Amino acid sequence: MVVIDEKKCIGCGLCAADCIALNIEVEEKAGVKKECMQCGHCVAVCPKGAVSIPEYDMDDVEEYDADSFTLQPEQVLHSMKFRRSIRDYKQEQVEESVLRQLVQAGRYTATAKNSQSNGFVFVQKELTTLKDKVWQFIDDISKKDIREIDKALLPYIMFNQRRKKDAADDYLFRNAPAVLYIVSDSPLDAGLAAQNMETMAVSLGLGVLYNGYLARISDANEELKQWLGIGDRTIRACMLLGYPARHYVRTAPRKAPDVIWK
Repeated sequence: MVVIDEKKCIGCGLCAADCIALNIEVEEKAGVKKECMQCGHCVAVCPKGAVSIPEYDMDDVEEYDADSFTLQPEQVLHSMKFRRSIRDYKQEQVEESVLRQLVQAGRYTATAKNSQSNGFVFVQKELTTLKDKVWQFIDDISKKDIREIDKALLPYIMFNQRRKKDAADDYLFRNAPAVLYIVSDSPLDAGLAAQNMETMAVSLGLGVLYNGYLARISDANEELKQWLGIGDRTIRACMLLGYPARHYVRTAPRKAPDVIWK
């Protein structure tokens, strides 16, 4: 529930004007009409810090500082153009402090109706167990009659065959030291969080590979999902994480943009 401190409120009306739920009215002071989705715009826009949402940790709210909030367009575009999918990683553990910064990037990503339904599962210390469970699941699929196997699962059988011939051929996991799963009610919310987390990861010196193959086979494995602690929630995105073993010295070419101007 949004709470407005009358002692601090100056009745400027900014919170009411910015409330998408039309849940705030102003007479002499601002007042809240009913429960809302707690998007926090009223907290963010209030010039006097009069608004709070007790259900949230208000100590986590930061004050705007123009000097530290400057993104140069050229630098932003430059970082996007130099972004690469990383498929070769140094065999170094990713520090927990670094992973926690990725959580913050995902946590603050916009979600539809402020649902904040995204959940994040990092697997690093128990990565060997994760791999064993994934490969065992694929092994079990391989034992079925080929005519009974969903065509979408056939690539996994090939990955497994390659792994058994050469243990170093880790096509599905790419020998990355960490795996991140994002679970969510919304594919879009999860995708937005993944993008923000990748941007943060790159700024911290990490490399990332979005792994649709691993996301799909993991979501199909109910036993694995229980082990991950996500129950029947849906895995919407999966990312391999680690420090890149390769350095790219230029951007990759792209097709001309498909854009319509009217």
